Amino acid sequence: MRRSRVFMPTLKENPAEAQIVSHRLMLRAGMIRQASAGIYSWLPLGFRVLQKIEQVVREEQDKAGCQELLMPTMQPAELWRESGRYDDYGKEMLRIRDRHERDMLFGPTNEELITDIFRNSVRSYRELPKLLYHVQWKFRDEVRPRFGVMRGREFLMKDSYSFDIDFAGAVRSYNKMFVAYLRTFRRLGLKAIPMKAESGPIGGDMSHEFIILADTGETGVFCHRDVLEFPVPENVDYEGDLQPIVDKWTSLYAATDDMHDKSKEVELGDQLVTARGIEVGHIFYFGTKYSKPLGAMVTSAEDGEVPVEMGSYGIGVSRLVGGIIEASHDDAGIIWPESVAPYKVGLINLKTDDAACRQACDELYAKLQTAGVEVLYDDTDERAGVKFAEMDLIGLPWQLVVGPRGLKSGVVELKRRAGGERQEISPESVLARLIG
Repeated sequence: MRRSRVFMPTLKENPAEAQIVSHRLMLRAGMIRQASAGIYSWLPLGFRVLQKIEQVVREEQDKAGCQELLMPTMQPAELWRESGRYDDYGKEMLRIRDRHERDMLFGPTNEELITDIFRNSVRSYRELPKLLYHVQWKFRDEVRPRFGVMRGREFLMKDSYSFDIDFAGAVRSYNKMFVAYLRTFRRLGLKAIPMKAESGPIGGDMSHEFIILADTGETGVFCHRDVLEFPVPENVDYEGDLQPIVDKWTSLYAATDDMHDKSKEVELGDQLVTARGIEVGHIFYFGTKYSKPLGAMVTSAEDGEVPVEMGSYGIGVSRLVGGIIEASHDDAGIIWPESVAPYKVGLINLKTDDAACRQACDELYAKLQTAGVEVLYDDTDERAGVKFAEMDLIGLPWQLVVGPRGLKSGVVELKRRAGGERQEISPESVLARLIG
């Protein structure tokens, strides 16, 4: 895409309403614009990142054996009355009455609806297990929405739901999601640490928050230093025994503020890392909490009809955009990992009225596009300093700089955004580097 054509309304100054880094940079980079308090329009640059994150999440869910469906944003209130949550949920739920005086709601989550789909479709234990997921917009009417997409009222979520005949099956499903989350966040360029979370009235150990470390994180985190070095599993057999992987990742201490055991500070000494973190995912086993009141029953081999064992597994897709920026930025702007960058390369023409520069840039642009490399080509007549500042702000992984002085020597400049390393290299070599 040529910069002269792309819709990317960048800002030079920090907006006064933006309190955290990701909110400031997303506004300045022209990724989002506020429509109402806690509700944002995603402009082309931001939407490209959002779609790429969603695709990574989707691919890893599919590999784990999940099947994608799509549930509506609007839900009938009677389902929530069946589960007992309609009156308990509070003012965060946006309640609506349609023209026929039927009570509806804008879904903040989907346990009731997915359980209703299941109970009307599955009858026998032979059809289990099932792992279903969707990616959909949610709404929670936060009393004080803030921090941009990190705590908005409307947000994009991936929700998975597992259905099993017994607790042993529920553990296997839980472990699949545990491992899938490790792999997902690694592909997004993040180091996510699973930390034991509040499990509610069910109790047990099957509730984990996935936390990424960021200096501007919303909560304090404490973990054993070695957890940060654990390798994420490759070539996972999701039909095999995943318990050893889960056991390894949960064998060392890791806790957020509200679950922290202060005695561990003395016990672990300098092995304890104290930092700030951002929650980007949560997996949770809740047994028969919804299947019993909603009557999601299947026939078992021995015990007649039994309620299915369930779990839910969430990833904040839109929240991850802000989370990645919080974890990966510098004073100049965003630093995107290649897996989610809106474009891989920013091609900068330093002198657009120079015929040689224009020809070299046009040729590089065409060849990169033909090879499937996503390029943002700055073909504008802005000053060089303005172009460099904007490319640093939007954080593309590579900057390819073409100027008349370098071309006379047969070279262009390649800059890596993360780290800032620069290299003068021939156009042919730079193509091999970026395409390869």
